[in-house]
Formats: sequence, C-alpha cells, structure tokens
Amino acid sequence: MAADHLPIVETQERTLHWRSEDDIDTTAHAWARTPALRNAFIALHGELGAGKTTFVRHLLRALGITTRIKSPTYAVVEPHETPDGLAIFHFDFYRIADPREVDDAGFRDIFAGPGIKLAEWPENAAGRIPIADLALKMEAMIDDTRIVTLRANTELGALLLAAA
Repeated sequence: MAADHLPIVETQERTLHWRSEDDIDTTAHAWARTPALRNAFIALHGELGAGKTTFVRHLLRALGITTRIKSPTYAVVEPHETPDGLAIFHFDFYRIADPREVDDAGFRDIFAGPGIKLAEWPENAAGRIPIADLALKMEAMIDDTRIVTLRANTELGALLLAAA
C-alpha cells in the first residue's frame, strides 16, 4: 500500500478527557498491555504544550523504559528498547522544513521495520511516512486538562482504540 493512500478500513474515532497525568498513565498502561502496540505507528498531533511528549514518556515508562526519556526535537528521532527487546522510535518532525528531509535521513527503513513508531508533528513529514495506525489529536484546555481525539486508520489502530 502506498504511504499517501488511505487504508481500506472504516475510520473509527473516540474522544478521551484526560483530567490529570493519572489519566494519561491509565491510557499508556492499557496500551502497553495490548499486543497490537508492538508494531503500531501512532501519530501525535497538537500545538506546543498539548502533551505529546508527556504522553510518550508515560507510554515508554509503561513499557518498561527506565532510562532518561527526552524530546527528540533536535535529534529528530530517539530510539529506545524495552527490557524484552522491543524497538521503539520516538520521532519529532517539528523542525522538518521540507518532507524530503525525511527521505534523506533514511527514516523509511525504520517505518518499514518492526517496532513501535511514535511521531510528533507528523504533518511535517506528510507523504514521506505511512498513514498512522492511530492518530491522537491533543488539545490543552484552559483548566490544564486535555481533550484527546483518537482516530483509528487501520485494523491495528482499531485494536488500540478499543483498548484506550
């Protein structure tokens, strides 16, 4: 399937209201127990400060990552590995000015390989990365809570959506 074509599954959506980091942690732990996560691509959308990196930190902790988890804003990708050997790639495409930079960096090989892929600002790499299995759109509210819209684009994404 070409990366710029929508998958042939019915898109499913769900909205969550994260009132605290405990709610984020609950979602992260639910997904960490879901086998479908092991090869999923999750796209994280939202303005600066919406909670994208915070969510990634909770998910990586739920998967057993104990080392420092930093934002890959300057490195573009930070690789991690769970205690059982699962590869995780955390991308931040915020500084990508031209999607062709993604080709030059060789990220297609990572997306084609096994493991979890988490991408912040995926719209900056549009057409160069596959359609996400699950897309999260995070909105920070004035009371510091988050409204999170989950959209499953594939069968794998639908399994994650059901586990949220």
